[in-house]
Amino acid sequence: MRIGIYGGTFDPPHLGHSSAAKAAAEALELDRLLLVPAKVPPHKRLSENSASPEQRLEMTRILADGLLPQGRAQADGLELAREGMSYTSDTLREMKARYPDDELWLLMGTDMFMTLQDWHEPEVILSLAGVAAFRRSGEDSPQAMEAQAARLREDFGARVRLVELPRIREVSSTQVRQALAKGEAPEVPLPVYGYILRDQLYGTNADLKRLTDDELRACSLSMVYAKRHAHILGVEKTAVELAERWGADPELARRAGILHDCTKYLNLEEQLQICRKYGIVLDDLERESAKLLHSKTGAALARYVYGQPEEVYWAIFWHTTGKADMSLLEKIVYLADYMEPNRDFDGVDKLRKLCYTDLDAALALGLDMSIADLTERGVPIHKNTQGARDWLTRHGKG
Repeated sequence: MRIGIYGGTFDPPHLGHSSAAKAAAEALELDRLLLVPAKVPPHKRLSENSASPEQRLEMTRILADGLLPQGRAQADGLELAREGMSYTSDTLREMKARYPDDELWLLMGTDMFMTLQDWHEPEVILSLAGVAAFRRSGEDSPQAMEAQAARLREDFGARVRLVELPRIREVSSTQVRQALAKGEAPEVPLPVYGYILRDQLYGTNADLKRLTDDELRACSLSMVYAKRHAHILGVEKTAVELAERWGADPELARRAGILHDCTKYLNLEEQLQICRKYGIVLDDLERESAKLLHSKTGAALARYVYGQPEEVYWAIFWHTTGKADMSLLEKIVYLADYMEPNRDFDGVDKLRKLCYTDLDAALALGLDMSIADLTERGVPIHKNTQGARDWLTRHGKG
């Protein structure tokens, strides 16, 4: 297995990190990429408003999630768990002990590459791993990098690859922190930006109850795995379209769509803690199912953390089970969640068409599909789901 190791302060991780990591992973045909935040970097001091080691690790995890196909990129906190300076030679010793039969590659930009011979124990570094270097700036000289590669090969017997990036992003963590402090748009992945806003890092001090749509979207995406992002964006888009078609408020539909799955990946105990905190009453089935709870806990965060109105709260609250006599916005969010463009199951095309011609008939069909699926899989049908379907029948709406 070929493993890439990309170290740095990641304070915060930015688009320069992600573009370089992707290009190097492709050029080297890496099987795995480990992003390793330094605890005490020997080559520079952390800034006064630096994030904590735990926050930097979490932002790095967010960056790594979805960076490469099949989850091949991961954040690794081994340097944060080690006392003293974060020397690369020590990290590579640990990595080699962990992966004795694998091929290690150390990824770095021009500035680090050009001084590698002056690092702590360069001979150890170059004996344990190959080096993949890339330009950080358009002003970096390819000729100088070639000359440095030749010196390292001659002096240390190093394995060196120079990686040409498709696009050089001239950005640094210092520039990102400065932009954030000024309220400017930073060059960081959207979910990383959301984490920064939620934790009020780098002088952002965001009022979470008064976020723009873009900021709210960033916060929501920062709370879930990357594999859920396309679904959330699809629900947002579909909810807005349905709201415009049926006369609901598109902005309320948008915000409900953005936040509807924000607690999707919390475990059962975390879900139950939120329910206890906000006084959400549960039945026996809900107390045992995180899948049922995420709609209720997502609604709670929408109301109490992100300041969303009652209509958004209830649209999120009922988007999983439905209920009898649903409001227009509740129907829209329930159906948008069910048939957004990334969904693919038998009958979804029929359901999509019906959503734009007869909303109640679409709701009845969606509930019928859900009940049939749950029955086939032997999963208990929640009373509110059956209640929603029965209400439509009693009122001649499906």
